[in-house]
Amino acid sequence: MPTETEYMSERIERAEPESGHAAPSLNTLAISATTHCLTGCVIGEVAGMAIGTAFGWGNLATVATAVGLAYLFGFGLTSLPLVRAGLSFGAIVPIALAADTVSITIMEVIDNAFVLLVPGAMEAGLGDPLLWAAIAGGFVIAYPFAFLANRYMIARGKGHAVVHQYHH
Repeated sequence: MPTETEYMSERIERAEPESGHAAPSLNTLAISATTHCLTGCVIGEVAGMAIGTAFGWGNLATVATAVGLAYLFGFGLTSLPLVRAGLSFGAIVPIALAADTVSITIMEVIDNAFVLLVPGAMEAGLGDPLLWAAIAGGFVIAYPFAFLANRYMIARGKGHAVVHQYHH
């Protein structure tokens, strides 16, 4: 298995002839992957919490809906450049799963645990800033953990390192 430096050197060697530009740094790729993950998670989480709260669902149903939608939107966003690159559905699914499962899981576990631990957050209505502050706070806490996981995977040629080659 190549070291982080060997992997990144190989990426730079491959990127320069093809694009004329040096490959982004490991941290830049990890920030991009984590921000991408955060975007899908936030869309799904906000939609799920809004749906569950609007329908008066209990905590379990609301959190399950929010988590399910976070995965759906996260994988969906990952799939967009793969679809644009002309990959088949059968090729996209394993790439998207490998790229985002760990990051989304970290984001969702930490965010939902935080929201559940904030007194009154799950009972707050859609117009109550407490609900949105709890969700935002959970993602702020989760981001560095997801960043470290993404950085670790990218340095080893896994995760978003595979998807990145299809971004144009």
